[in-house]
Amino acid sequence: MKSISELLAATTERALPVLRGVTEDALTAPTPCPEYDVRALINHLLQVVVNFQALAAKQGTDFSTTPDRTAERDWREIFADETTRLVKAWAEPGAEEGTTGALGLPARTVGHMVLADLTVHVWDLARATGQEYTPDPDVVAELGPAVEEMAPQARRYGAFGEPVSVPADGPPFVRVLAATGRDPRWSPS
Repeated sequence: MKSISELLAATTERALPVLRGVTEDALTAPTPCPEYDVRALINHLLQVVVNFQALAAKQGTDFSTTPDRTAERDWREIFADETTRLVKAWAEPGAEEGTTGALGLPARTVGHMVLADLTVHVWDLARATGQEYTPDPDVVAELGPAVEEMAPQARRYGAFGEPVSVPADGPPFVRVLAATGRDPRWSPS
């Protein structure tokens, strides 16, 4: 079984080209997340990446405000730096042990939450901006059962939408997307 840090490193490696490929004129484009345009989704993702660094260290988080980091000229490098910190935070001894966060969830479950956010939201950004994105197969294998397990609670808290119907024997990542409430066929037009 791979560590959360190893899985996050694999996800980050595939996420960075997508983030770097987002052009300034695409920041107002819609995404598969109806409440976010590209700019808001990037800012949300940066907020998640920073806060889940704190969760790895069993520290408190602050999701109360979402600063507009895309207003900063080097936001793509900020994202690269913060995801590097995220991978390192989850590699620290004890990061996957015990519980963490306000809900007192098992640390590995919390690690799955950030892994899912990073993987699925990068797909959202790729779709919204016309880019290709294929997640790491090991990440998808880990996320399949994790997303299914966390889906009922995630729906209650509004983090996931209602599941989308896809073939039970469809590709694993399509099933992950559908479980989070995303239509794998979504396009901006």
